[in-house]
Amino acid sequence: MYKNDKVIRRYSEPFKLKILAELTTGKYTKSDLCKLYSIAPTTVNEWIKKYERKDLMNTRVKVETKDEITRIKALQKEVEQLKKLLLKKDLDAMVEESYLEVAAEKLGYKNVQQLKKKLNI
Repeated sequence: MYKNDKVIRRYSEPFKLKILAELTTGKYTKSDLCKLYSIAPTTVNEWIKKYERKDLMNTRVKVETKDEITRIKALQKEVEQLKKLLLKKDLDAMVEESYLEVAAEKLGYKNVQQLKKKLNI
């Protein structure tokens, strides 16, 4: 055999988009589609990159030990606590600003900046 006896396959744009659409629906996995249509997985990955469909790329998180699982759960819990604290801080800042607006109005200032200037805040 000669080195140049390889079969070169060309796929149409509608066919590529059809494969990506089938991947999107979740009915078939990437490996299922590759077997079904006799396409190399690297070819499908190239189409995913070409059409900027990074959501279809395989993403894996490999957890090997119980310590890692415990650490991930602890970090997730910490993230939730930090989100709640940030929300509380934002609400407190809004309430404080509202109080300053009311105080400025009651004391006869045109705006909060004048009150802050007067109080050196």
